[in-house]
Amino acid sequence: MIVSVRGTLEAVGSDWVHVQIGGVILQAFVPSSSIASLGDVGTQVSLHTHLRIRDEQPILYGFSTPAALGLFLMLTAVSGVGPRLSLALLSNLDTDGLQHAIASEDVSALSSTTGVGRRTAGRIILELKGKLADTITEVAPITVSGDSEVIEALMALGYSAPEARQAVAGIRGASDLSVEERIRLALQQFTPGR
Repeated sequence: MIVSVRGTLEAVGSDWVHVQIGGVILQAFVPSSSIASLGDVGTQVSLHTHLRIRDEQPILYGFSTPAALGLFLMLTAVSGVGPRLSLALLSNLDTDGLQHAIASEDVSALSSTTGVGRRTAGRIILELKGKLADTITEVAPITVSGDSEVIEALMALGYSAPEARQAVAGIRGASDLSVEERIRLALQQFTPGR
């Protein structure tokens, strides 16, 4: 079993990286949300990995943190959720966002990932909520009523799910405002120089 790789980042794609280890270059599929954090081509990288064999073909999945790898493994254990869908969830929501969506039972956030319907999102929540409580010591605060509407509005305007959640987190204490006012405040989070 290959549990980690450390080497030079040789190439980057939309959901994969090539890492050179000695004279061998390995391809690892990674969450697209973590590619920017790996650095530039030519830098040293370290990935926590999981090797799967599919149709007699080895496929390596890589993650920048042990938490992301653990969440990936938990997701793949859910009935009907394979490695590619697990990777898509981590790409769309990142580790913290995915943990938060499961802990807060946010079906809308989970189903915002292509290929995840409301039924699959509900199954993920049902099967993983208790497991996350056992393995995660600190979960982001539960969203107040209306946060999901603000997040959906920001995503409709072209912001990614992690960006939208971060903007909403920046307007805590505004729960008594209307959804429209909270959207306006959340958009101000994207203003340069704040």
